[in-house]
Amino acid sequence: MAVVPHVYKKLNFDSLQDFTPVTTVCNFPFLLTVGSMVPGQVKTLADFISWCRANPRQATYGTVGAGSLHHFIGVALSRAAGFEFVHVPYQGLAAVQDLLAGRIAATIFPPGPSLSYIQSGELRALLTTGTHRSALLPEVPTARELGYPAIEDDDWFGIFVPAKTPFQTVRSLNTAIRAALKTDDVKAGMAKLSLAPSGAPQEEFVRLVRSEFDRWGPIVEASGFRAEN
Repeated sequence: MAVVPHVYKKLNFDSLQDFTPVTTVCNFPFLLTVGSMVPGQVKTLADFISWCRANPRQATYGTVGAGSLHHFIGVALSRAAGFEFVHVPYQGLAAVQDLLAGRIAATIFPPGPSLSYIQSGELRALLTTGTHRSALLPEVPTARELGYPAIEDDDWFGIFVPAKTPFQTVRSLNTAIRAALKTDDVKAGMAKLSLAPSGAPQEEFVRLVRSEFDRWGPIVEASGFRAEN
């Protein structure tokens, strides 16, 4: 809804005109995580950036795919810090396995796929894009703490309906979904996925979609990346 419209020249929908945002369901940060390719003495983001500058052919990061928000967070970081960071697109979570095997230097993913490996010491998380440190990884500093507010981002999943949906239906859905998100079962299920339940008021979600759309457009444009339809 916020990034893809800037990636493709033509889409068969308008994310801002064809849908009505109902509410957010959950939010989550991204982690910059490094693996065995990166020497053990690299313990901070500053260390990693220095290592990337000294080893540009190895300075790679994996994501779920080209044109994803994961991809553009890496682009924004490399531009802000002034170093080459080569994107390696994967399908699904295969990048985490290659990170563990030392085939790529880093990944940018939400916490879920790599959390257990970070907690076991097999991987190292150097940065979270969240507005606050994660309760799951309180030792990992935020992008803003490290001087890179441009990549601060709590991503979200949300519920949308067709634009012509009656207002009262949208309002009723918002109320019901937000109530469900407060139940113990839903909160426990979200926690297992390293997701934080949210449930924004409808008007707030409308503003969020617009602000995210406006924010990521220039970053995608600056990256020079365009996907084929």
